[in-house]
Amino acid sequence: MDILRFITAGSVDDGKSTLIGRLLYDSKNILIDQLEALEKQSKNKNENGVDLAILTDGLRAEREQGITIDVAYRYFSTPKRKFIIADAPGHIQYTRNMITGASNSQLIVILIDARQGVIEQTRRHSIIASLLKMKNVVVAINKMDLVEYSEEVFKDIKAQYELVAEKLRLKNVNYFPISAFHGDNIVERSENMTWYEGSTLLDFLETVEINSDQNFQSPRFQVQYVIRPQTEDLHDYRGYAGEVLSGIYKKGDEITVLPQNIQTKISKIETGGKEVEFVFANQPAVLHVEDDIDISRGDFLVKTESLPKVENEIEAVVCWLDKKELNEGNKYFIQHKSKLLKAIIKEIEYKIDVNTLEKTPVSESIKLNEVVKVRLKTASPLVFDSFEESNATGNAILIDETGNSTVGAVMIL
Repeated sequence: MDILRFITAGSVDDGKSTLIGRLLYDSKNILIDQLEALEKQSKNKNENGVDLAILTDGLRAEREQGITIDVAYRYFSTPKRKFIIADAPGHIQYTRNMITGASNSQLIVILIDARQGVIEQTRRHSIIASLLKMKNVVVAINKMDLVEYSEEVFKDIKAQYELVAEKLRLKNVNYFPISAFHGDNIVERSENMTWYEGSTLLDFLETVEINSDQNFQSPRFQVQYVIRPQTEDLHDYRGYAGEVLSGIYKKGDEITVLPQNIQTKISKIETGGKEVEFVFANQPAVLHVEDDIDISRGDFLVKTESLPKVENEIEAVVCWLDKKELNEGNKYFIQHKSKLLKAIIKEIEYKIDVNTLEKTPVSESIKLNEVVKVRLKTASPLVFDSFEESNATGNAILIDETGNSTVGAVMIL
C-alpha cells in the first residue's frame, strides 16, 4: 500500500485535533486500552462524552490549555491506504511548526469554523500551502452542526475561499461540509446534510491521486553509504547505497557523478539483497558503476541527459526556526540530504509577509518564525534542483555551527 502524508491546519478551536481523533476513532484505529484511557480522561475533563482531541494533544500544556503547541504525528491505516498525519498548531507564533509539518506533506486539510468563515489564519495557512507548492488542498468546513447543517452557509464559505484559492493559484481544491464532533461526512455519510452529494473525507483521502506528484523525468540518486566489505568473498565489491529520490534507473544507463562531473555507466543494481534490472523513485537501492571513481557520501548519481544545477551560490526562501537572530554574514552548516557543507549568508534580500505574500525590506535582524529570501554561498558546490521542480532535492536545513541545532528550513529557488 502507498502512504499519504497530510497535514491539518486551521485557527485555534477549529477542531483539528478532534477531526484527527474522529478519523482514528471511526476507522477503528484505536486499541482497547487507548479507548479506555481516552474515556477516563474525557470524564475527568467534561461530561460531554468522549473528547477525541485528547488523542493528538500529547503534551501536558496542550491538554491543560486545550490547544495544540507542537506538531503531533499520528499514524493509521485502512484496507486501501496508510496515512501519516501532522497536526499543526494554529497560533501565529508557531509558524515554524506549521512549515516543518507541511514540508513533507502531499496534501493539506484546512479547517474552517462554519460560524466564522474565512478568517486571517485561514488565509495565512493557505499562503503557506502556496509557498510550499502543496499539490492538493482540502477545505473542511467544520462545526456544521452549529449552523444547523445549512447548505447556504457551506456555499457562502466555499465562495469566500474560492477567491483566496484563485489569488494564490492553489490547485486541486476540494470542499467538505463536516462535523468532527458528531462524525458527519468524516468516515460515514451524514444524514443531516442530504443536500451534499460528494464523498466523505476518508473516501477522498483513500482515493486521491498522489503518485502523479512523483517525478519520473529527472532521475536523482544520492549516496548515503559506500559499501566496501573487503572480505575474501567480496574482495572487489564496491556498491553505493541510497534512496532513489526521483526517476528510474536501469542497468546500463549512462550517468554522471556530481559534483565531480565524471561520466560512467551503471553496471549492476541491487535492492532487498537481490540483483534487479531497474529501480524507481522512493526505492532503497545499491548502485554499482563500471569505472573506478572516487565517490563519497552525499555525491549524486544522475542521468547524463537530465542534469541538476551544481553551484556555490544559491537563492532560497528560509523560514527562521531559532531564537537567535539571523543576520547577513552569519555562518552555518547546510544539510542537503546526506551532504553537509559550510555556508555563509551572503545577502538577505527581503522578508515575505506570510499574511499577504508581500515582499518587505529588511531593516533589522530576522527573528523566530519570519520568512526571508536569501543568497547563500557554500564552501563547495551544491547539487540541487529548485523546490518547485523537486521537493526531494530542493530543500535543506541550516544548522548552527556551535550548538548543532536546526535553525532554518530552506526551500531552494
